[in-house]
Amino acid sequence: MKKLINATDDVVVEALEGMERAHTSLKVVYDPKYVVRADAPVAGKVGIVSGGGSGHEPMHGGFVGMGMLDAACPGEVFTSPTPDQMLEATKAVDGGAGVLHIVKNYTGDVLNFEMAAELAAADGIDVEAVVIDDDVAVQDSSFTAGRRGVGATVLAEKICGAAAEAGRDLAAVKELCERVNANGRSMGMALPSCTVPAAGKPTFELGDDEMEIGIGIHGEPGRERRPVASAAEVAKMLVEPILADLPYSEGEKALVFVNSMGGTPLIELYIIYNEVAKILAEHGVEIARNLIGPYIPSLEMQGCSITMLKLDDEMTELWDATVSTPALRWGA
Repeated sequence: MKKLINATDDVVVEALEGMERAHTSLKVVYDPKYVVRADAPVAGKVGIVSGGGSGHEPMHGGFVGMGMLDAACPGEVFTSPTPDQMLEATKAVDGGAGVLHIVKNYTGDVLNFEMAAELAAADGIDVEAVVIDDDVAVQDSSFTAGRRGVGATVLAEKICGAAAEAGRDLAAVKELCERVNANGRSMGMALPSCTVPAAGKPTFELGDDEMEIGIGIHGEPGRERRPVASAAEVAKMLVEPILADLPYSEGEKALVFVNSMGGTPLIELYIIYNEVAKILAEHGVEIARNLIGPYIPSLEMQGCSITMLKLDDEMTELWDATVSTPALRWGA
């Protein structure tokens, strides 16, 4: 295992220390661990909290800031954060208008956020939650009951963060988050596996001539193992199941998110995006917005995922709204 770390037990804490030193707009609390806006709580504003296992940076801590998340809870690598992390983060961002939890559909995340919400409610905080389950690859996996939550999580955090920043109430922000989830679909693939520092070896093995279609962000198995194919063929394998699951009518608009799984460079992501654009043009789908880059990596895994969000005017306006976080920043 070759990694730029000191000790495997210190990876998450030392990464958080580096994040805090790099970004003065953030505050990091270490016991229990969470990342929070330096100006939190914002009075009268709905707070938005998300979280999950580390190893997917910038998700979620890199999306904390004005116009997106108010706080994020990092677990150990590929491990859910604990209820006390989520509870303290919720308390830290409660400005009196309630708090929305955006939760990826992984069993540990869901159970721990539910427990934290119950504890927060006992403290008088109004908490709502939306579970993101946009992955069309498999119905159940070793980490989930139902579909996994992947790329639509970032899109929901941005769009709902803008709505909360604009002063919308908790019910409206929750409804918007549910709508983003209902209109978002994702599918990913991997070439080789990644190596979790504590494990010291690849999560799974692929032959030199193999790729996994429908992989999860923790290295969970996908739909099938296939021979390595061209970018055009890979794009088709990922986009067609998305369109089959949520068909688009002629002229409908989409936000297309092409994500690196960590080890895939931008030059290859742009090739994939080019192929996706060709496929969608054939289906009469207009790409109105895009996001391309390593926003939900799986450590250093080579591969990519594609997320499509069916856009309406409201979601487009909120996507375009000003955001200022370490990983997403525009309009400021």
